[in-house]
Amino acid sequence: MQDTYGCINWNVKFLPIGETQVSQQQKMEKLQNMYQHSDANPKEVTCLMKSTFYTQRQHVNEGKSINCLREEWPFLFDELGMIVHFKGLTGIDIKETLTHNLDLKGKRLLNYLTTVCVHKSKRFHQTYARLQRMRGQQSGCSEDVKEMLLLLLSYFDEKEESMFFHVDDTCLAEEVELGQVPLTPTIIVCGQSCYSSTRYMLSLDRNLVNTNISSFVSALWLMFGSYYCFNIHYPSELASTLEFLQRCFFLINPEKGTKVENKNSKRRLNVNPRVLTLIQDLADHEWREG
Repeated sequence: MQDTYGCINWNVKFLPIGETQVSQQQKMEKLQNMYQHSDANPKEVTCLMKSTFYTQRQHVNEGKSINCLREEWPFLFDELGMIVHFKGLTGIDIKETLTHNLDLKGKRLLNYLTTVCVHKSKRFHQTYARLQRMRGQQSGCSEDVKEMLLLLLSYFDEKEESMFFHVDDTCLAEEVELGQVPLTPTIIVCGQSCYSSTRYMLSLDRNLVNTNISSFVSALWLMFGSYYCFNIHYPSELASTLEFLQRCFFLINPEKGTKVENKNSKRRLNVNPRVLTLIQDLADHEWREG
């Protein structure tokens, strides 16, 4: 249930019409070769990724390691390839959906967090004050998204270090101390704070799978998409934040099940009560504000 949660096409039973194991292998090798060249045609990459979705799912569901998958399907860890795979898996365009919902709901959520919630707890208030100092004079959509996500983590009393790992802004990929990075999908922030960073990396299972992500929003959806594309459960220490993002910004709303790792035999509710409370409080606030 945790692997298939939110998916509409998790286990593809048949090869596409006209395809064989041999043709799939040839296309996989062609994609590997194209990845080595910076001028690869995006339309051709998209077409090849779509037609090999069957084999990609087979390899993921067989439990191949992240390192092995990266060698076989390098575009799967790239923006272009993950968009194709995530859509085949869930029916959702991950980049378009997040961008649209950030425009639609991002400022309203940030306004709620910085006005109503700022007085709810001492820790939240301290986090907000710290973020304001770090943010300084910077403004804009990307800065708003960073603040919104960091405040969400604080609202749910979940730790930033479970989602972000900070390195120096000049740090090279081979210099990242991966032994200290969480095993789950982690955004490597190249800079002392999200606000000062202009470059991000993505780590899965302590492997750097994308070392040059230029925008925070891209890093966010690549991190989130990895949980689905590679059958990774939400860690319990990020359960509420990830489910809130899933339901409100990526519009994945399964009626049953959960994607949170089960560390004990205790049954989890289908919708995290803390997530449901925030969604309802936010709706009530907007209704009162008119």
